[in-house]
This record gives sequence, structure tokens and C-alpha cells, in this order.
Amino acid sequence: MATKIRLQRNGRKSYAFYSIVIADSRAPRDGRFTEKIGTYNPNTNPATVDLNFERALHWVLCGAQPTDTVRNILSNEGVYMKKHLLGGVAKGAFNEEQAEAKFNAWKENKQTGLANLKAKQEEAAKAEAKARLEAEKKVNEEIAKKVAEKKAAEEAAKAETEAAATAEEATEEAAEAPAEA
Repeated sequence: MATKIRLQRNGRKSYAFYSIVIADSRAPRDGRFTEKIGTYNPNTNPATVDLNFERALHWVLCGAQPTDTVRNILSNEGVYMKKHLLGGVAKGAFNEEQAEAKFNAWKENKQTGLANLKAKQEEAAKAEAKARLEAEKKVNEEIAKKVAEKKAAEEAAKAETEAAATAEEATEEAAEAPAEA
């Protein structure tokens, strides 16, 4: 039986999430499977993977062939690193304690790398928000300046009309005064 480790689709339309299953290669994608070893949800950021590490390692060591996506998932989770280290133990390159120490160091390094990446993303998001806020403040200042200019122009026009009206009244009074005398 050709055994494959593959994804089985679940979820609604346009919101798929997957089960990571061990299945016969001849079985349909969403059909019969031997064992479910985890889940994969690509809808979250970053994608969420819940994997039974020991069972995944067991099946990889037994020769189950993963699909490309599952191979990437297993590689990111460290299953292939562990398989590689166990191969070194079998060849006598180092003992199990050293292999476990190397695996833990790899895992620790990966976690710090992910934490640094997340921190950089958060910093970039903060910088982008600050830049947007500054741009919005600049636009608001320009709008306030235009409104102030418009109000000043309206005040000047109003003052000009009032001055013209008072000048007109003064000329009328001056014209009426000699006529009365």
C-alpha cells in the first residue's frame, strides 16, 4: 500500500482549513484515511498548525510520502530535522543526547527568529500608522489653512461691502445736506 501524508479539505466555501491525514494514495482526497495527525489553518496570520509530532515522525520514518504542502509543514515543524538527526544517531555520528540538544537548539533558534520577525512586522505597522497619522495631520492643516483663508476673504468682502455702504451713506448725506441748505 502506497501511504501518503496529505491534506484533507474541511470548512466552508472560501474559508478552507485542512486536516493532515495518513491515507492510501488511491483513496479520494476527502475520503477514507488511516490516521489523522493534525490540522492546518491557512486563514490565520501566520498559518496555524496543530500537529502530533511523534505520530508524524513515526509515519515519515515508516516511509509515508508527504505531498509538497505537507512536506513544507513538516519541515517547518521540525519533523525532517528530527529524522535527519536520528539518521546521524543510527550511523554513529553522535549520540541521542547530542541529537536532542541539536534539535532543541534548532527549535530555539527558529522561535527567536519568528519572534524577531513578528517584532519587525509590529514595528513596521506602528511606523506605517505613524506615517499615516502625520499625513492626515498635514492634510488637516492644509484644509484648516484653506478654511481660514476663505473666512478671511469673506470677512474682507464683508468689511469692503460695509465700507462701501458707509461711504455711500456719507455721500448721500453730503448730497442731501447742501440741498437742504
